Amino acid sequence: MLEECKTALERWGGVHRLIDRWLDQRRELLVTFMDLKEACDAELDAVEKSQIDAFSELLMDYISAGHFEIYPQLREEATAFHDHDALALADKLLQRLELSTELVLAFDEDFSTPSRCQHYLSRLPAWLDRLAKGLGERFSLEDQLIERLHAAHSPPPASRAAARLSP
Repeated sequence: MLEECKTALERWGGVHRLIDRWLDQRRELLVTFMDLKEACDAELDAVEKSQIDAFSELLMDYISAGHFEIYPQLREEATAFHDHDALALADKLLQRLELSTELVLAFDEDFSTPSRCQHYLSRLPAWLDRLAKGLGERFSLEDQLIERLHAAHSPPPASRAAARLSP
């Protein structure tokens, strides 16, 4: 998709829009997380599998978008700008991101079926506490990736706005 862009501004402006959509996903994920946490705090036994599924689906979509769309685009941008320091940092940060990815996959597995959900429901509050910590670290690492691999190379905001307005 972005490989077909004609100018650097179009190309990296496209990455900027992709990141913006991903950060919107993050915001939606956090709202759903907070709703689930509040439901757990109010009455754990009343939490429905559909609520857990909605959160888990957003969580998996967010993680997948990072791994399969955002991180490769950020690496490609750093490569195009011959930013070897940024690429080295990306390798380190991506390794650290794997820890929270494993945490998310384990959560998804524990609550994947109605019987597993019922079996693990008593553990949901502890799971949410672990996810809060893991996602907090993940978001911080992802913000560092965006800052170092994209923001350092992107045009000033006025240039991005002009690029979006041009035909």
